[in-house]
Parts: sequence; C-alpha cells; structure tokens
Amino acid sequence: MTTPTTVRAGHPELGRAPRRRPRILLVTCCSALFITSLDNTIVNVGLPTIGRDLHAGVSGLQWIVAAYTLVLASFLLLAGSLGDRFGRRRMFRAGLTIFGVGSLMCGFAPNLPSLIVLRAVQAIGGAMLQPNALSTITGVFVEPRERARAIGVWAAVFGASAAAGPMAGGLLVGGLGWRWVFWVNLPIVAAAYGLSARVMPETRSPDPRRLDGVGQVLVVAALAPLTYAIIEGPSAGWGSPGVVLSGTVGAIALAAFVAVERRRAQPLLDVRLFASPRFAGAIGIAVLAFMILSGFLFLNTLYLQDARGDTPVMAGLLVLPATAVIVVVSPLTGRLVARRGPRLPLTAAGIALTAGPLVLVHAAATAPYCQLAAGYLLLGIGFGLVNPPITNIAVAAMPAARAGVASAVATSSRQIGNVLGVAVIGSLVTIDHPHVGWYLLAGCGAAILTTALATTPRNSRLPILTSRDGGRAGV
Repeated sequence: MTTPTTVRAGHPELGRAPRRRPRILLVTCCSALFITSLDNTIVNVGLPTIGRDLHAGVSGLQWIVAAYTLVLASFLLLAGSLGDRFGRRRMFRAGLTIFGVGSLMCGFAPNLPSLIVLRAVQAIGGAMLQPNALSTITGVFVEPRERARAIGVWAAVFGASAAAGPMAGGLLVGGLGWRWVFWVNLPIVAAAYGLSARVMPETRSPDPRRLDGVGQVLVVAALAPLTYAIIEGPSAGWGSPGVVLSGTVGAIALAAFVAVERRRAQPLLDVRLFASPRFAGAIGIAVLAFMILSGFLFLNTLYLQDARGDTPVMAGLLVLPATAVIVVVSPLTGRLVARRGPRLPLTAAGIALTAGPLVLVHAAATAPYCQLAAGYLLLGIGFGLVNPPITNIAVAAMPAARAGVASAVATSSRQIGNVLGVAVIGSLVTIDHPHVGWYLLAGCGAAILTTALATTPRNSRLPILTSRDGGRAGV
C-alpha cells in the first residue's frame, strides 16, 4: 500500500495536496461529517425509550445529549490546531478510532452515568474529525469551481444528516432497540478508516499555531459548569450550593478566558474577531439557530412520545416535513446568498423561525397533524435558510488570512447553540412548562431577525467558500 505524501508546500496553511482519487476522498471526508452530525439528532428519538430502560429523568436525558455537544463544542478549535501541527490525516484516523470505540461502547452502556461518559468519548473523536476533514478537502480541491462543488457536497451532507437523524433513530429504536442508534455508526467508521489509508493525503500547516493549553482549560471550565447549573437548577433548586457554585465558577472562567485570550499572541480564540459587527452577528445567529434546532428536537420528541403516545417510528415520520425541507432549501439558499447576499435569506429565516414555534405553543396531545406539520415546515424552512449564510458571513467579514479561524469559530458556535438548546429547553420541561419552551424558541427566532437586520448590509454579496481561504471552514 502506498503511503500518502506529507504536504507542506503551496498554500501557506494547507499546501497543495496530491489529488489522488479526489471523489473517493470527498466521500471519505464527508462520511465523517455525516456520522458526527447524525449523532446530534439520531439519539433524540430514542430518549424516552432510553429513559425508561436506564431509569433516567428529564435531566438525565439532557445529559445524554449535552455530554456529546458540550465536548464537541469545547474541543473543535483544539482539534483543528492539533491537525495543523501533527497532520490532519493522522488526527482524522485517530478521531475515527475514538469515535468508533465510543459508539461501540455506548451501545453496551449498562446505566445512565456510563452512557453519559461514553457519549463524551464519542464527542472527542467527533471533534477530531470535522475540522481536519474539511481542511483536507480545501487542500485537495484548490481550483475555485472544484472547491465550490466540494463545499456544496459537504453542505448537502450536513443537511442530509439532519434529515436522516430522526427518521433513522425512529426506525432503529422501533425495530432493533435504542442501542442500535450508536452501533449504526460502526460500518461507516470502518469504511472511512479503510478508505482514508488509501486516498487521504497527509497535510499540515508549515507554520502551525502554538497550542493554547490555558485557553482550552478555561473553555471547558466555563462551558461545563454553566451547562450543569442550567440542567440541574430546576431539580436541585436554583439556590442550591452546587448550582450556585457551578454557575459562579463558569462565569468566572468565562471572564478569565476573555481576559487571557486578549493578551495571547496566538490564542485559541481571538476574541478581537468580535469587534466586527458582521462577524459577531453571524456567530450570534449561529448560536441562536442551533439552539432552536436542538431545543425543538428535544422538546418535540418528548411531546410526541410522552404526551401523544406515538411510537419512535411514528415520531420520526412526523418530523419528516421539517427535516426533509432542510435538504431542499439549503442548497437553494446557497445560490440565493451568491446572487443577493445574506440579508434576504436571514430575514426570511428569522420570520419562519419565529412563526414555527408559535404554531406549536398550544398544541395539545390531540392536536391535528396539520397544525403540527405547519409548525414543522416553518421550522424546516427557517433552518434551511439560516444555516448556509452563517460561515460565508463570518469568513467574508475577516481578512483572508483569518478565514480559517473565523469559520472554525462559526462551527464551534453551532455546537454551543446545541448545548444551550438542550440545557435551557430541557430545564423548562422539567418545571412542567413546555409551552414556555416554545415561546423561548420563538424569541430566539425574533432575535435572529433583529440581528440579521442590524448586522447585514443591504444588497451585499458575500463570496461562497471558493477562494483559497486557507483553513478550517465549516458548514
């Protein structure tokens, strides 16, 4: 077997990777995005069944989801930096191994604590996959049109994973049991691992950034305690010592992170990026949009199976209008952004993401499906409209040399939104006010509309990721 060449020459970040079997390489890299994104959504349909089998309450179900998204959000930037330094192919294959082992063991988890820990193991592998896969793609597909098509495929795979998650989860849970929502990853991991040995070149940055260990520790020290406080507050009491201590530690760590990163020459996250209103607006919209998505999937799953008594298979089928429309609308939105700029799709997204939850606010257990379908369609249209412009705004708002870190921050912000959506919405369900959750999601949609109008200029056209952006782009 021929060993792929290590590439350092060419582009200042990636080098020009040897173009060996580029289509197979694209499939290999996109398969990593598919399984890591799928695991954000496929588990949701199985939560009620997992809860009954492992005797987990709502906060336990929140942790099953939050453990994955929290670790993924915390380590994406570090994993990209490690790939720059030690080789993206090496990190990709290591990520596949960790993700595969985590998926296998999740399926054997005997109790709730072990499942939560193993979900975190999965996420460590997932964090190593996404940035290094996309960095490899942008290094191999260097011609602008080729890169545009490759990034378009990457975006389509993201939409497909969102659409496949609820349906696949419902079929697996209903037919084989909830453990198969984790084991289904294994054939894809094995295929990607074998293909990567044959077609994936080794690339690394000729001038890698220094690893920011202090910044990484502070990220974890901020996100984990804050998430704990939000999830456990309703059951333990917002004034309980553990919740107050966790919230305080998280807030102090967050403030320390901002202060430390402002003074570092090569920070994990350059907080000065947020001085750009367009960049800050894009990141804020990303957090809000994915908070809506994860909150909707969590809240709606409990509503369909616990309140209405639907089976997991039926729950997956019922949300198909929302997930399928994401696949249809997302590529059309990319073309719209290229022609008209991001303001129009983001404005329309804000309206749809506000209206969708409002339709579902007073949906009783006997609500007609036409009412549910209307809300689901609006949410699917809104999410299909909001996702494609986010990275393009973030990248276009920065100089070319900072495009990689800008898109990596956009990718991380999505995962932070996933964490917050599950934590906050789940807390509202715990205190038996699910309608408040729908109102909160509608408020997030209104905030997207307001932010889009305030930060995106009229008649602006932003470049789709076709230039040599030089780094870890995200979709």
